[in-house]
Amino acid sequence: MGAVVVRDGVVIARAGNRTVRDQDPTAHAEVLALRAAASALGTWRLGDCVLYVTLEPCAMCAGASVLARVKGVVFGAWDDKVGMAGSVEDLLRHPALNHRPDVRGGVCAEECGALLTAMFATRRAAR
Repeated sequence: MGAVVVRDGVVIARAGNRTVRDQDPTAHAEVLALRAAASALGTWRLGDCVLYVTLEPCAMCAGASVLARVKGVVFGAWDDKVGMAGSVEDLLRHPALNHRPDVRGGVCAEECGALLTAMFATRRAAR
């Protein structure tokens, strides 16, 4: 899975999942990309940035996006197991939160789903 943070049409940061490689349950692509963007810009407030990701964010990644105050979140494939942008719940647009990014889901969903299926098949074959 991958994520990029874009500001004014320019990619500020990019990352891929490293949970297995780093043995770190928080090393999701979104969190790593948000960290890299904050470092590159010198601020944790990413209000003029948009996060693009292949899979609907989980609760941790949705929460990180809200806390980073990103302008928007765009994702490809829906995640019926842990998705927090409308599949299981909608943390990104929860009315009680002080910040709610614009959300656009299902963008190139079939292509993103195929990429994810191929990635997981490769991982399983490597075991």
